[in-house]
Amino acid sequence: MTWPATLAGSPAVAVIERAIARKRLAHSLLLHGDDLDTLSGVANAIAGSLLAPADAPSGQAWNGTLSGHPDCFMLRPAGKMRQISADATRGLIAKVQMTPALAPYKVAIVHEAERMNATAANIFLKTLEEPPARTVLMLLTTHPYALLPTIRSRCLHFRFPAAGGEGGGAAEGWPAWIQDYQAWLGRLGAGASDKGAVADRILALYGLVARFGAILDRATAASWEAQKASLPPDIEEDEQIAIEIGLANGWRARFFAEIEHATRAFARPRFAEGEPGSQRAFAAAIQRLEHNARLLRANLNESAALEDFLLCSLRLWARPQKR
Repeated sequence: MTWPATLAGSPAVAVIERAIARKRLAHSLLLHGDDLDTLSGVANAIAGSLLAPADAPSGQAWNGTLSGHPDCFMLRPAGKMRQISADATRGLIAKVQMTPALAPYKVAIVHEAERMNATAANIFLKTLEEPPARTVLMLLTTHPYALLPTIRSRCLHFRFPAAGGEGGGAAEGWPAWIQDYQAWLGRLGAGASDKGAVADRILALYGLVARFGAILDRATAASWEAQKASLPPDIEEDEQIAIEIGLANGWRARFFAEIEHATRAFARPRFAEGEPGSQRAFAAAIQRLEHNARLLRANLNESAALEDFLLCSLRLWARPQKR
C-alpha cells in the first residue's frame, strides 16, 4: 500500500510515518478533506503499513488486498438513505475487540463517518473512549463538523487536500464543459441584440445542463468500476448501492466546486476593469451556487440545481446590447 502520489512526503504523511515507525500512532484518527477517494487512499496506506510492516518476521507479512485481510475491517453507509446503523457499528466493534489473527494490529476504517446515525455515533463513542489494545480506528469524512464534538475530541485530526488538485478536471469531458460555461458567461456580458441571440443563450444553458448529467454519469460509472475490485466479495447489496450513490455525490460536489472556481476566474478581470455591477453579480451568483450545493445534500436533483443556478446567472450577467 502506497500513499497517493501528490501527498507522499507532505508534512501530515511525514508525521504519520514517524509515528508508525516508532509504534506510537494514535488509537483514533480523523482523516478529513474534500475528496473521499483521497481519504480512502490515505487510510489504505496507513492500514497497509500497520498490517504488513516492513520489519514483520518472515511469513507474517500480508501481500493481499486489505479487503481480504483478517485484521482489517470496513464500515460503510448502506441503503439508499446511506446511513451507518447501530447494528453495523456493533458488528464492527465486536470484531475489533478480538485479538489480531495475523498482523501486529487490528485496523478499522469507517467510511463517511458523518453518516452514522445518533445511536451508532454514541455506540462508537464508547469504543473511542476505551479503545481495544493494538487497534487503530480511522474515521473518514468530508464533513468533520457533522460528527459529534465528543467524537472529534477523541481523535487525532489530519486534513488532506484532494490528491488530484481541483478534482473535477479528471472526468472525461469536464474541462471542455468548464470552457464552454465560461464562454457562455462571456456571451451574456456581451449583450444580445436580437431574439436569435437570446434564444442562443437559453439553448446553450440547457445544453450545459444536459452535458453535466452525462459527464456525471460517466465519471460515476468509471469510479464504480475501479472501486469494485477493492471491495470485499461478501459486501451486501445495500452497501453497494450506498457506495455508488456516494461516488456520484463526490463527483457532483467536485463539479460544483469547479464551477465556483470558473465563475471566479471569469469575474476577476471584470473587477480589475471596474465593470459596473460585476462584484454584485459575482456575489449573488456564488450565493445561489452555494445554496443549491447545500440542497444537493438534502437530495435535490443535480440537474434542477444546476438549471436554477444557470438561470440565475443568466439574469445576473446578461445586459442589453448597446446600440
